[in-house]
Amino acid sequence: MKSHAHLVAVLLILGVVSLFAQAPTPPSPMQKQKQTIGGGLGVTRVDTSTYLLFNIAPELAFGKLGIGLDINLRYDLENQKLRTEDWDEGYDFLRIIRYVRWGLKRDPLYIRVGVLDYSRLGHGFIVYNYRNSASYDLRRIGFEFDMDFDRFGFETVYSDVAGAGLLGARGYVKPLKFTKLASVPIIGGFELGATYAADLHENANKTWGDGLGRVRLAKDGGALSIMGFDAGLPLLSLSAIQSTLYLDYAKIVDFGNGVAAGIDLNLSGLGILSLGAKYERRWTGDQFIPAYFNALYERERYTPRDTLFISKAQELRLAKASEGYYGELTIGILGRFNIVGGYYSPVGVKNQGVLHLEFDPGDVIPGILLNAGYDKRNIGKLFKLDNNSLAYVQVGYKPYPFMVVSTVYQWTFTEEKNAQGQVVGYKTQRRIEPKVGFIFNF
Repeated sequence: MKSHAHLVAVLLILGVVSLFAQAPTPPSPMQKQKQTIGGGLGVTRVDTSTYLLFNIAPELAFGKLGIGLDINLRYDLENQKLRTEDWDEGYDFLRIIRYVRWGLKRDPLYIRVGVLDYSRLGHGFIVYNYRNSASYDLRRIGFEFDMDFDRFGFETVYSDVAGAGLLGARGYVKPLKFTKLASVPIIGGFELGATYAADLHENANKTWGDGLGRVRLAKDGGALSIMGFDAGLPLLSLSAIQSTLYLDYAKIVDFGNGVAAGIDLNLSGLGILSLGAKYERRWTGDQFIPAYFNALYERERYTPRDTLFISKAQELRLAKASEGYYGELTIGILGRFNIVGGYYSPVGVKNQGVLHLEFDPGDVIPGILLNAGYDKRNIGKLFKLDNNSLAYVQVGYKPYPFMVVSTVYQWTFTEEKNAQGQVVGYKTQRRIEPKVGFIFNF
């Protein structure tokens, strides 16, 4: 008991000195540059285990440079040791660096190293809202590297620098920028792009569940690759209004293909209000899934368990031709109150919709801390958490401007291992973290 008291005292002192309180939540494209030093002391409940939590999570921006750290120490009072799942891999120390970035997506130069949240390439027909980490316990270090030279450019993403994972690249060119038509409205900005994305993981092309509990390979197993081409025409390109009409084609190697046509609109000249909207019509053939690499992909890739769960490649092999639509709406107020909602639905097919939601009112609601995110596929019951869901919710209040009392709830996935340490599947992980701390924005 004495050792417990000493540990608690040390953590309390560190918590006061570090002056922080807010648990980090997955940032998205809607978030702006910010500088925050936050953290605190609390309790973490992971499934049936309880830990004492010490956390510090500063997010700092120095011009184009942004740094986000996430340092968590969870101490098991019963076993008198740190939570082993937080530090059981050789590169787990890198978890303290949530990200380091230069610029923001769509800037002439954008670089990000660390956790990838809602990554996308081009219009998103192949890679859209992809996350490289299924949970805190399965965090990966990836990178994004984009450059825009006005006439041409490229976007890249890689999910795991320590191992094989998703590798994607899109190059694009604006051919009329090299001619006298460069200054002509609309057609001068015509853009052509080509995308290649592949999951290099050894399980990317495996299937499971033939009814007899046997593992089979889709084609040759191993990597799964997708190639695509796109064209975009900027209908409006003003400082306050931007709109693009686009067409995408994608082919999954050894499987099927699909086409999408859409339009997006961004309004930033409405005073305190900004709006973004996107509508896309999709035509998919047999053995094709649009936005194949999405928020749930790391969970879906391969689950070597039983016939209740099948791999993404197996689902792809069984996919039937369909038509569908995707709609997305983004609302921002004062650059701080943000709502994002996106939904894809195949026409005439039940329980196959894909939903993405984000809510972050910033500090618009005085004294209240609130943000949430939700991803779900194969929608039947919309808000029922299951094997097709990812969710986080943070709720808190500020009794003082510098003090926060909050609780974080997360529904994610983690690996399930046998006695020999081999991965035999994925299981849901529910994480609850109430805590008290301090936060400073500057």
